[in-house]
Amino acid sequence: MKRALLTRRTVLAAAGGALAATLAASPALADTPRMGVVVKIGGIPWFNAMEVGIKARAEELGWDAWMVGPTSADPALQVRAVEDLIAQGVDAIGVVPNDAEVLEPVLAKAREQGILVITHESPDQKNVDWNFELASSTGFGEAHAKMLADKMGGAGKYAVYVGSLTVPLHNAWADAAIAWLAENHPDMVKVADRFGVAESVDDSRSTALDLMRAHPDLGGFLAFGSQGPIGAGRAVQERRKTGEVHVLGPFSPGQGRRLVHDGVLTGGFMWNPMEAGRVFVTMADHLKKGMAVEMGTMIEGLGEVNPDFETRNIIVDQLVALNKDTVDGLADMGL
Repeated sequence: MKRALLTRRTVLAAAGGALAATLAASPALADTPRMGVVVKIGGIPWFNAMEVGIKARAEELGWDAWMVGPTSADPALQVRAVEDLIAQGVDAIGVVPNDAEVLEPVLAKAREQGILVITHESPDQKNVDWNFELASSTGFGEAHAKMLADKMGGAGKYAVYVGSLTVPLHNAWADAAIAWLAENHPDMVKVADRFGVAESVDDSRSTALDLMRAHPDLGGFLAFGSQGPIGAGRAVQERRKTGEVHVLGPFSPGQGRRLVHDGVLTGGFMWNPMEAGRVFVTMADHLKKGMAVEMGTMIEGLGEVNPDFETRNIIVDQLVALNKDTVDGLADMGL
C-alpha cells in the first residue's frame, strides 16, 4: 500500500513538472489576452447567437474570450459576474447591461485596475471606454412605431413591453416609438405604462392574455426585448386573434419563424447579435493594441465610425427587417 502511494505521488510530481515546463516553454499562452462578456441573461437564442460571434472573433484575433450568462435578468447577478472577472484579472470586460446605474461602481473598479470596459445596448452608460450600438435608439423605436401605425390604420389601443424598466436601450426605443406615435397618430392610445416582461416568454404571454382580457379592442403590441414578441404572439394565437392584434418587435428569427409564417408575428427589425458578439472582441483588440478611435476610423463590424467622445458612444444603423421574406434566411444563419 505504501509503495503504491509513493508511486502515485511520483506520477503526480512528474506530471506537475511536465506541465510547468510546458507553460514555461510557451510564453505565448500566458500572453493571450482574455475577455469575459456579461449578457442580460443566459440560455436564450439572442445571446446564444452573440456567444457564437464572441468565440469566432476571439479565435481569429488570438483572444481567449467567453460569455457569461446570468440565470435571470437580475442586475445584481451582473455585478457579481463583473466582480468575478475583475478577480480573474482579465484584460477586457464586455457587458450588455440590465441596469446601467447599478453597474457604474463595479465598472469604475474594473477601469481603475486597468481593465478595458466595453458595453452594448447602454447608450447612457458611465465608466466605460466605449459603448457601441448597431442601431440608433431613435431610428429603431420609430421604425417599429411606423410599422405598427400602418398595420393598425393609425388608430386604436396598443401596449408596450420592455425587457425591464431599468434596461437602458429598451426604454430608449420605447420612448422614441411612443413619442413618434403621439405626434403623428394621436388616435393611437397606449393602454397603460410599459411592462417590463420582455426577457421572459412566460411573463410576456401571461401579461398579453391579461391585457387582451382587460381591453377586448386592443390592437397591437410593441415588444422591445427578444422574448416579448414570442410570448405576446403565443397569447394572440391562443386567443385566436391572429390578424386582429398585431405583434411587433425584435426577436430571434429561429425562435419566431413559425409565428411569422402563421401570421401571428407581424414583423419587426433587429440587428445581428452574432455581429455584436464579434464587435465586442474587435473593440477590445483595437483598444488593447493602443489604437485610437477617431472620427472616420474603420472598425470591422461597425464600418467608418463617428464616435461621440463626450458620451463614449459609437452608434451605427444596421437594421435588418424581420418578415416572411427574410426570417428563414436569418434563421438558417443560426440567428
